[in-house]
Amino acid sequence: MRDFTLNIYQNLIETVISSGYSGIAFEDYINNNYQNKKIYILRHDVDDLPYNSVRTAQIESELGARGTYYFRKMPQSDVPETIEKIAKLGHEIGYHYEDLATCNGNYEKAFEQYQINLEYFRKYYPVTTICMHGSPLSKWDNRLIWKKYDYKQSGIIAEPYFDIDFNKVLYLTDTSRKWNNRESSIRDKVNGLNVKIKSTNNLIELLKQNNLSSHIMQNIHPQRWTNDYLSWTKELLFQNTKNIIKRILIRSN
Repeated sequence: MRDFTLNIYQNLIETVISSGYSGIAFEDYINNNYQNKKIYILRHDVDDLPYNSVRTAQIESELGARGTYYFRKMPQSDVPETIEKIAKLGHEIGYHYEDLATCNGNYEKAFEQYQINLEYFRKYYPVTTICMHGSPLSKWDNRLIWKKYDYKQSGIIAEPYFDIDFNKVLYLTDTSRKWNNRESSIRDKVNGLNVKIKSTNNLIELLKQNNLSSHIMQNIHPQRWTNDYLSWTKELLFQNTKNIIKRILIRSN
């Protein structure tokens, strides 16, 4: 059976809900006390093919879940119609910032650009959370901008990599088109709880067996979740090639 299809994703979210988790947005997690509840933070990095994100947003909304969708200020991500549709479904919209990379390490210029882009996305939603884009081919880690500036001064309440204790929250990511594949992930990885997951079906089984943490953040890239065989194959081949490049970069550092 093919992994990373919308059918499997729907099965995953159905299992999340039937296993007693509440599917919530990141801002919900920050603004509320879920200490004695099972919560599943649904984070989405909209790097490319934003129309795929509308479909995952629809699946979640139909199942009573709410997620966070982080958009880049790039043509392959920033499609107003898509942002509006996802916001109308009741999901959180956030800024997927990469300003330090696009400004080649110029901190002042990067922060100015960040502020402009943040206000742009606030036209669609009262953005209160942001999340870095990994920019794997850039030498600049976009999170470094916060060594010089403070995102909370612009009305931002949280950034996942800074404001979650991953010793208490299990982090799951499909970066590199595998679950928690640290070998091919340059920046989308955390120190903390760790579970080896072979496939989405394996993740579904672990949820059914109640073998995972009561607090989970799941990060997916909707561009790779599709039922269309041609698009699915294209993403598979592209990601396999990209993983080779990233592994070379990791070993060279």
